[in-house]
Amino acid sequence: MSNMQEIDLAECTLRDANSQLQGEDVTGAWVIRNPRGRHALAVGLTAPVDVLVDGQAGYYAAGMNQRANVTINGNAGPGVAENMMSGRVHVSGNASMAAGATGHGGLLVIDGDAGARCGISMKGIDIVVRGSVGHMSAFMAQSGTLVVCGEAGEALGDSLYEAKLFVRGDVKSLGADCEEKEMTPQDLAHLQSLLDRAGITEYPADSFRLYGSARRLYHFHVDNAAAY
Repeated sequence: MSNMQEIDLAECTLRDANSQLQGEDVTGAWVIRNPRGRHALAVGLTAPVDVLVDGQAGYYAAGMNQRANVTINGNAGPGVAENMMSGRVHVSGNASMAAGATGHGGLLVIDGDAGARCGISMKGIDIVVRGSVGHMSAFMAQSGTLVVCGEAGEALGDSLYEAKLFVRGDVKSLGADCEEKEMTPQDLAHLQSLLDRAGITEYPADSFRLYGSARRLYHFHVDNAAAY
């Protein structure tokens, strides 16, 4: 990014920093210096701007993002890109728990690992994790896609609805009503598109496995009572 406008959190408050970036009339490329793990960095952005957080981010970084392209040059705390609507959020390091939680749209890319409950209750967001994810990832995921190039922890996709989960490595265990699915040509094309958008070229799409809902818990039935 050239001709960046700079915000230095060593010289201004977090409220002032976010106020400069929020609003429909904001344009151009921005860099946030000295983030030092502050919470709620670059939240609620609604304009198609480029924002680089140059360092570690705390809780809820880039939450509620719309249209902006946010890059975190470091690790991110819990809830990165929480309730994201559109745009792109890229974490160059690791992400803590609940990455992309309740996200409705857009693309979240995590170059490292993600903690527990990655993609919890996601509602249309696409999440690509180059590393591994923790337990209960995609819990109650309603729609969207989670791609994991590494391994997945316990109870993957528990109480899943219509989201699709692609995992290349081992899955410690599947959650209630989650099962492995046969990969169709359409699934392969969708996965390849996400890998391309995330800049991942080292893993072919056909090296992943697909998981989805068995659809036994959509409506209560006494025979399935033990699974609820």
